Amino acid sequence: MKLRRTWAMARKEGLHILRDPRSLVLALALPLLLLLLFGYALTLDVDRIPTIVFDADQSHLSRELIARFEGSRYFDVIGLAGAYRPIEAEIDKDRCQLGVVIPQDYSENILAGRKADVQLLFDGSDSNTASIAQGYATALLQAYNLEVLAAGQNRRGGGALQPPFEGRLRIWYNSELKSRNYIVPGLIAVIIMIIASLLTSLTIAREWEMGTMEQLLSTPVRAPEIVLGKMIAFFALGIIDMFIALGAGVVIFDVPLRGSVVFLIATSCIFLLGALFWGIFLSALARAQVLAYQLGVLTSFLPAFLLSGFIFAIENMPPVIQVITYIFPTRYFITILKGVFLRGIGMKLLWGEVVLLVVYATVIFLVATRKLRQKIA
Repeated sequence: MKLRRTWAMARKEGLHILRDPRSLVLALALPLLLLLLFGYALTLDVDRIPTIVFDADQSHLSRELIARFEGSRYFDVIGLAGAYRPIEAEIDKDRCQLGVVIPQDYSENILAGRKADVQLLFDGSDSNTASIAQGYATALLQAYNLEVLAAGQNRRGGGALQPPFEGRLRIWYNSELKSRNYIVPGLIAVIIMIIASLLTSLTIAREWEMGTMEQLLSTPVRAPEIVLGKMIAFFALGIIDMFIALGAGVVIFDVPLRGSVVFLIATSCIFLLGALFWGIFLSALARAQVLAYQLGVLTSFLPAFLLSGFIFAIENMPPVIQVITYIFPTRYFITILKGVFLRGIGMKLLWGEVVLLVVYATVIFLVATRKLRQKIA
């Protein structure tokens, strides 16, 4: 393998990219568009839960409880009902996710020191939102219950009621509990994987369809030189896309970057290399551009979203699926991104993921070269 032939191949591919300005602009704009689209549209935060209250007691104590729901940022009291039927109708229309029913004897039981019940009706069609809403409502009622007990104790002259213990929470790495800080780093990895693999998935297949591969075969250029040359041209474009995605995550979405910028860029380049080699392998595998593009989408988009830990926790997947996730490099890169962005850790703790990314890029390069040799033969 000679550097001169490799560089000539890279220059040829670079000129081809520059001669198609529409594709070039799209390749540069797509990372930012995807990041803005998914960054703002995709959220795991559950707040402003549409709530309807049925107050059958109509007392100052019931109104205090309603005021607690209205004052919480997790609930949005959209109306009051006079019976169960309106709550059921709004839940059926998907306008309400929580119904709060305060029984007629609510204040009477509280003032008498008896147990007072409050009924919560949840829309269980979205089990995740319902379980989170249940946790919020239960915590609100428990806090209000403690205040009511303390007030009753004071009325009876027993002094202030002290809780048996006091829990003090300290949240590390994402103290505001913003799902955006969790989603955006993973989204950067997904976008880089998709863009890089799609950029190169058409390059060799296009040569076959345009009939220029026969001209390449008549030159002394070898398969490794073709793979590296094409990778170099798209690597320059991928670096720009990578900086756009990283910059948008920090500047637009205000995700904290606590770790080393140098380490982040270095690991991103390694991941980018593996993604580009994967696209070239798919292009060598399929001579048709349509088939290569479909394979690129299928093997980059779906695994990056579903099997990388980006949205769904790998620990909750079946054991067989957990083993399959080790194949995809996005799993390791997302771990690196979250570690660097949120935890501020570096090579000392993430060396295993870095080594696996290097191994992946090397293996895919060798496989792509071998597959191209077979096509040439």
